[in-house]
Amino acid sequence: MDTTTTAAVRARELRKDFGEGPTRIEVLRGVDFEALLGQLTFLVGPSGCGKTTLISVIAGLLDSSGGEVRLFDQNIERFSATERILFRRKNLGFVYQQYNLLPALTAAENAAVPLLAAGVRRRAAVDLAKSVLLKLGMGNRLDTLPSKLSGGEQQRVALARALVHEPRLILCDEPTAALDHATGESVMELLAENAVHPDRAVIVVTHDTRVFHHADAIAHMDDGRIVKTESRHRNEIEIPEFEDAIPMLA
Repeated sequence: MDTTTTAAVRARELRKDFGEGPTRIEVLRGVDFEALLGQLTFLVGPSGCGKTTLISVIAGLLDSSGGEVRLFDQNIERFSATERILFRRKNLGFVYQQYNLLPALTAAENAAVPLLAAGVRRRAAVDLAKSVLLKLGMGNRLDTLPSKLSGGEQQRVALARALVHEPRLILCDEPTAALDHATGESVMELLAENAVHPDRAVIVVTHDTRVFHHADAIAHMDDGRIVKTESRHRNEIEIPEFEDAIPMLA
């Protein structure tokens, strides 16, 4: 397959080290990875194998130590700091394990932040954010401050914030970890709905084997490398076993 036009993300021999000399730690050791447009790609593997570091390099939050990663056929490491920020603001949505919600803003206002940063009028931005939160079962918590939300509710606000501006690439780190099974299924269905657009892609880091059936592709990572990639139709994914696989938390 010619992935020049179909790859949202393409990494080749990607490396990332932390520290120098005898204290240097190799976290990414020549990663080859692709996430295709129109697909929901899972990144799985044991804890400490480099999954979060990989998506941080993909997002341009960390610089690589070698190799190359291209987003929509552009190498953002060649951008200036300002160009990189503007590229991320327009094209990327993030859901990390630390929710990073602003404590003085309501759930709807937090979810609207990417739209407000893009210059959308406040009322229109908050209304759009509310519509996404409604899909996530947050209809009765729209005006609630983060301090009054449970961990699962905060995670749903973070997800809404990642989706609200309809980015071309969504990167999620354990998006169902603090959710019950039914809510986790709703979250994955919403991510899959975004992934099916031909000009978008979603990458999900997860240990939650119960949502694997939503994936179009699963990249298995171990010891800083991609060791296997499965491409399947959704609902036909074989669920691998991991010694450190964790159950979904209530």
